Amino acid sequence: MHTLLIKNARCVATFDDQQPGLARELTDASIFVRDHRIEAIGPLADLPQTADEVIDARHHLVTPGLINTHHHMYQSLTRAIPAVQNAELFGWLRGLYPIWAGLTPEMVHVSTKVAMAELLLSGCTTSSDHLYIYPNGVRLDDSIEAAQQIGMRFVASRGSMSVGQSQGGLPPDQVVETETAILKDTQRLIETWHSHAHGAMVNIAVAPCSPFSVSRDLMRESASLARSYGVRLHTHLAENDHDLAYTREKFNCTPTQYAQDLGWLGADVWHAHCVKLDDEGISLFAASRTGVAHCPCSNMRLGSGIAPIRKMLNTGVPVGLGVDGSASNDAAHMVNEARQAMLLARVGRAMQAPETRVAADGSQRTFFGCDLGPAEMTPRDALNVATRGGAQVLGRTDIGHLAVGMCADLALFDLNSLAFAGGAVHDPVGALLLCASPQAAYTVVNGQVVVRQGVLTTVELEPLLARHNALALQLALKVS
Repeated sequence: MHTLLIKNARCVATFDDQQPGLARELTDASIFVRDHRIEAIGPLADLPQTADEVIDARHHLVTPGLINTHHHMYQSLTRAIPAVQNAELFGWLRGLYPIWAGLTPEMVHVSTKVAMAELLLSGCTTSSDHLYIYPNGVRLDDSIEAAQQIGMRFVASRGSMSVGQSQGGLPPDQVVETETAILKDTQRLIETWHSHAHGAMVNIAVAPCSPFSVSRDLMRESASLARSYGVRLHTHLAENDHDLAYTREKFNCTPTQYAQDLGWLGADVWHAHCVKLDDEGISLFAASRTGVAHCPCSNMRLGSGIAPIRKMLNTGVPVGLGVDGSASNDAAHMVNEARQAMLLARVGRAMQAPETRVAADGSQRTFFGCDLGPAEMTPRDALNVATRGGAQVLGRTDIGHLAVGMCADLALFDLNSLAFAGGAVHDPVGALLLCASPQAAYTVVNGQVVVRQGVLTTVELEPLLARHNALALQLALKVS
């Protein structure tokens, strides 16, 4: 058994539910970890005084490890490609599909490590990844093995594309697979890698890519396969206006109606983006407990729009945070992603029409969007989405908040750093999102310290980045 003591933290933001409606924030608190579980939280005097490793956290904010619910990690090889820097989603995909057709197993393995390194250094401890392109012998196992080496908790989504341009789909025929091969490999991956255990480090999800790249038969068969094994379902939905128009033209329905018809609503499903989810869709998602991965930076980068996150949350839709692909963000900093979620929600509310509401004194008053915008998403709201929300979306009850018995997934931020100057003295939790987004000082995954004093402990970053950059150039040159 390995033990870890995090002692005398300036603030521990638990995001627990010990007090209804109020997550505990503890000052001068300590956390004792045995093996992969939290054994105790409270004053240092009440905890064991020795451990195999001790972290002095007196100047630190401790939060649950952040949870990333949507990513395409191989895309870290194609960041900032000039030809698609100013493209919307469909044009961006058409420009990148031919490049991604050159991916190799090594490229996927190395790019996964790089993407995970970036996440871990920002305090993210669990990430999903949606790998939906499998050329040249690429397997999802290449990503899973990278996760095991770097030490990240991983939800590996077996993506797929089966409808190429010749059949009316968006991707070129050279990057699609047969549906028989997709389902066979998906079953293999579940049987080989998926764990239902408390603290599982690898989960498999079944994840056909999108309405414009797979058939309705594959969607139905994928749902049936996933539910026969008790694993989760994931896809893209209602990302932008072209996505919406495609679904209406090809299937004569809205994206939510498409999902409902195919069995893709339910507490075991989460959809990425949902920027264009209408009121009917939000109601159906809420009633069925269907989850959403909100990707604010990608939605801004591609000009897709502003997802109605507050409306989703208010109606009971589970919402988590996602950085999306490294070529559509083009970053993977989870604190910054949470900050952007907060800011974008406020801007979105400010753009709406004025409302007449009852003021504090009981009178009727007209409120402009700018009056209501700041309350649309608070720092704690956004952090809740990035922690508890993510856990709910991924179907995990063992991560997402700090409490006895939970997995020891934690992020520590140094409040004495420049980014927090003049902010943490007032409110450490609020300052995490309102001030410049910091790197994590420590990141703990399953009780293991994988970032210590801002440095990865599991991989040597410099040679990894050198190899990654060489592969990125090699990949782009294949189509130049």
